[in-house]
Parts: sequence; C-alpha cells; structure tokens
Amino acid sequence: MTRVAVLGGGSWGTALAQAVSQANHDVVLWARDQGLVDEINAGHENPRYLPGMPLDPGIRATGDLASAAACEILLLVVPAQHLRALAERLAAVLPKDRPLVICSKGIERGSGALMSEVLAEVLPGQPLAVLSGPTFAAEVARGLPCAVTLACTEQSVGLPLLNTLGGRRFRPYLSDDVTGVEVGGAVKNVIAIACGIVIGRGLGENARAALITRGLAEVVRLNRAKGGRAETSMGLSGLGDLTLTCCGPQSRNYSLGVALGEGRALTDVLGERHTVAEGVFTAEAVSALAARLGVDMPICEAVHAVLHLGADLGVTIAGLLARPFRSEHA
Repeated sequence: MTRVAVLGGGSWGTALAQAVSQANHDVVLWARDQGLVDEINAGHENPRYLPGMPLDPGIRATGDLASAAACEILLLVVPAQHLRALAERLAAVLPKDRPLVICSKGIERGSGALMSEVLAEVLPGQPLAVLSGPTFAAEVARGLPCAVTLACTEQSVGLPLLNTLGGRRFRPYLSDDVTGVEVGGAVKNVIAIACGIVIGRGLGENARAALITRGLAEVVRLNRAKGGRAETSMGLSGLGDLTLTCCGPQSRNYSLGVALGEGRALTDVLGERHTVAEGVFTAEAVSALAARLGVDMPICEAVHAVLHLGADLGVTIAGLLARPFRSEHA
C-alpha cells in the first residue's frame, strides 16, 4: 500500500480520496478547516461537500499539513487561486522527492500562470504531474467508471503515478503534454459558463453546440501559443472535459451560467454557494493572458466582460453574433 495525501477537503478532493482508497492505498485527506476534519472523522463522510456518501474505511482526515506532506504522493486539490498559498506552506515541510499531482483547474489571476508554473516557481525541482479530465465528483466517489489524463514530462515519475492512482473504474491515460492538459482544464470552465448562459437565455441546443465547438477552437489556439500540442485538446482533458462541463447540470460553471442567462445577478448566485466555480476567476485570467499572447478568444472575453466589466448580456450576445464571417480553421 502507498500512503497518498489528498490536499483539499472539497467535493473533488473527497472523491479523489475515495478513488485512491478503492485502489487499495492508505489515504490522508487534508482540510484547513478543523471543524470539517472532525466531521469527516466522526461520521466518515463529508457532510458539507458530498453528503450521504459513505467514505472508505481507509480514509482519514487531518488538519496537520506536515503529516500529510510526509505521505509518498500528494494530490493538490485546492481551488486554483489558493494553490500558491498552499505551495508556500508546503515549502517548509515537503520532502524534496515527493511527487505532486496537480488536480486544480485554472489560471492564476494577476500572473496568468498555469498551476504547474506556480508550483515550479514556489517549489522548484519538485516532481510534478497534472490530473485532469471529464469527471463529476459525485460519480467518481460512487465508483462509477471514468477516464482521465495524467500528464507528466518525465516517464520515470508518470508511470509509477499511473499505476498507483489507476483502478478498475478510475482509468488514467498518460500524456507528456502538461501545458495542453492544463489549458484544456482551465478554459473549459469559462466556455461552460457561456453554454449555461445560452441555455438559461433560451437560445437552444444549436447555439450550445456552436459554443462548444468554437470554444474548443479557443482552447486549441491558447494551447498552441503556450507551447502545448493541438491533439491534446482533442483528448480527455480537452474535448472530453469540455463536453461534460458544458452539458451536465452537475457542473458548477454551467449551472452558474444558466442562472445568469435567466437574469439573476452574479453576486446573488455566488452568495448562495459554498463551492467554487473556477470559471469566474479564470475568465479574467485567461482574457488577460490571451491579450498578452495575441490569441483571439472572443467567447472567453465575452464571459469576462459580463462577469467582471458590467457588460450587458444581451448586447454581448448580439456582439458575438455580429462578428465577421471567417474561415472555420483560421
């Protein structure tokens, strides 16, 4: 048995802890809220984020970051905008040889850095991998079949991680394109908000299909500009994750977009939730990054304008529909 620490006590962190435990490993689930730690250990479920889902007996919660960092593998599952702060805390307690698996999807506001770039800056030399793909936490926690991408530039790190984390129903596929996997996981959340807005506005399934397809083109363009490969965007971490997030009502980003399309205010929607819709923050970060790199991403820019710049929703949609005709693959 391998000792695996999952850092982040939300729904996705809890689901990953469940998946790893079901692969017959000893799992420590770290959360910064000691009250949540106590609740998980007392009832052996996560009542705030996955209520009613019994956890495997091998999962133990802790609030002690140093003891979690002593495990053989660490999965980082905190919200993307909090990853830098967690990495800074880990710097004081993390052994140099511990592989870190990034499970957060997003782009850092301000810096425009991918999550692997954040860790390379704060924890230089640490073995890194990225786990991403089309997954809803509740289904993973229930043991339903899924497939994900595990990206790592070094096979000597990636292959052991693949064999440790994979199970009969949790199926990772190996990639060496870390950048491409991260870009897909981040941008799809922004496109999902746009798709939710379309459905909430009553614009139909044709419009949603168009947004998914043109959103994938934006993923590919940013991916290439960052040095990733286009084929990665067609895999599990790109097209697969994009499709699931843009069509499933379980998606936090899609459901937020539906509420906005129905006319609700962003502050009201966010105020009702205790979970994070990463696309709200990534929309700002990806728009700034795209501008810096000279990448055309009109859907992401439109979502950013609606969320953060006070743009009128109807005017913004009309602007997208009035864009000049062009070659599909330009």
